[in-house]
Amino acid sequence: MNTTPFCGVHTALATPMKGGAVDYASLGRLIDYQIEQGIQGLVPVGTTGESPTLDYDEHIEVIRFTVERVAGRVPVMAGTGSNSTAEQVELTRRALDAGAPALLLVAPYYNKPNQEGVFRHFAAVAKITDKPIILYSIPGRSVIEIAIPTVIRLRKEFPHIIGLKDSGATTDRVTELRREIDPDFIILSGDDSLTLPMMACGAQGIISVASNLAVKPIVEMVRCARAGDLAGARKLHLQYYPLFKNIFTEPNPAPIKYALRRAGIISSAEVRLPLVEVTEPTAKLLDATLRDLKLISP
Repeated sequence: MNTTPFCGVHTALATPMKGGAVDYASLGRLIDYQIEQGIQGLVPVGTTGESPTLDYDEHIEVIRFTVERVAGRVPVMAGTGSNSTAEQVELTRRALDAGAPALLLVAPYYNKPNQEGVFRHFAAVAKITDKPIILYSIPGRSVIEIAIPTVIRLRKEFPHIIGLKDSGATTDRVTELRREIDPDFIILSGDDSLTLPMMACGAQGIISVASNLAVKPIVEMVRCARAGDLAGARKLHLQYYPLFKNIFTEPNPAPIKYALRRAGIISSAEVRLPLVEVTEPTAKLLDATLRDLKLISP
């Protein structure tokens, strides 16, 4: 399987909302903006897409809408993970019926399974499709991580498990995995501020929150890193580091939705409870950051 299209920068798409419902007009503008700016892939209904509070029908409709709007121009990885294996399988079946060309599966959160349970959880999906699958390890939200031996075991048994998004806040995992797994296996950073360090250790890109808005500079940073232009990549990393950090001042995706509204790309910064919109101090911080980077008008 050719994994090259899944390298580079993929945006963890926010799901715009207005009046309690998904705002498909804003979602369409956001998708068009992404492609016009040169994004290399899109990831609907992940954590940034507020998948925990979308009902099943909304979840699938956002995937369907995204796939249709993209129309094959860039890869789409649909988030269909759950802490219930049966629910994950059902969401995956429905996403595939909706046209999802690839899948992003998060580690099962809250249940705290051992690694045999983690293996079987992902194997259950891998057995029902031959579409590309990216695993997602994020212990800060899931409590457990997808251990490196488990990743290697899954890759060996299911070659269409083609990569890992890692939000483990350490370059050691990237280094160890890159040493132990085949070179075609893709490692993607899950933290904007760690993209460059992880790429220095063998990652091939990022599933990014910041690229919801700052597409071109993040694409260029990753291009430079992949081309061996460390100085060019570092310059962009340092320039946009305040954005990478400040969009996580409050729980994701409230800050990036605020930024997208301020930039006029979506019509509302609305999030669903238990998330709330950003506080006034965070709004001021984000405004200053966005002005400094010329992402909004002075």
